[in-house]
Amino acid sequence: MIRQRCRQARILIRGDSGFCREELMAFCEGQRGVYYVLGLGKNPVLVQRVERALFWATAHLCLTGQASREFSEFEYQTVRTWSRARRVVAKAEVTLAGPNPRFVVTNLLSEGVETGALGAQRVYEEIYCARGNMENVLKQQTLDLQADRMSTHHLVSNQLRLWLASFAYLMLERLRALSLQGTELASATAETIRVRLLKVAAALRLSVRRVYVQFCSAFPRQEIFALSLQRLKATAWQTG
Repeated sequence: MIRQRCRQARILIRGDSGFCREELMAFCEGQRGVYYVLGLGKNPVLVQRVERALFWATAHLCLTGQASREFSEFEYQTVRTWSRARRVVAKAEVTLAGPNPRFVVTNLLSEGVETGALGAQRVYEEIYCARGNMENVLKQQTLDLQADRMSTHHLVSNQLRLWLASFAYLMLERLRALSLQGTELASATAETIRVRLLKVAAALRLSVRRVYVQFCSAFPRQEIFALSLQRLKATAWQTG
């Protein structure tokens, strides 16, 4: 379906070592414009291939007292499970707790390594590690907005709850992007914004013509609330 709607799009699949399977990699390699960057469980052979990088990382740690990492890449093929040799990117990291080598396998081409376009460090830090940021967004929906609450017996009602949670996250994300720049909540999670900015004690007074909302004068983030409201009003006028 993605390919039907976006014929020229490049599709990138990221996953941890649980997805590092021959079937998935071979499928991606057989498709046009489909790439993968998958975690690869370490083994003695892989660790041996990065011994030199680990040595230099250890030397840097000894000289500076700070954790150090070196990146390298090489061709690797398992004995039985892989049908071909593949590009493996290695992070040879040494911390005060000891060596911490990590590996990913990818079918991204290495052309342009001289300019850093698809070098080992960029593949690992900018492409593979971005998977963690995506997981954090999903955690905000499940942990903060209860997107995983499937407590009814009907698929339709559970689906509606998922939609509502997704819509709530979209609203909070837009609130953060459009009105909270430069504030202490500029990079806050959905739960933090809900609790610190929106969960405010207030008293309601009703009359024939008006509804008065009186906020608590002890609210510690009045300036951020007022600034956010002002920015949202300006955005509404511009888009209206």
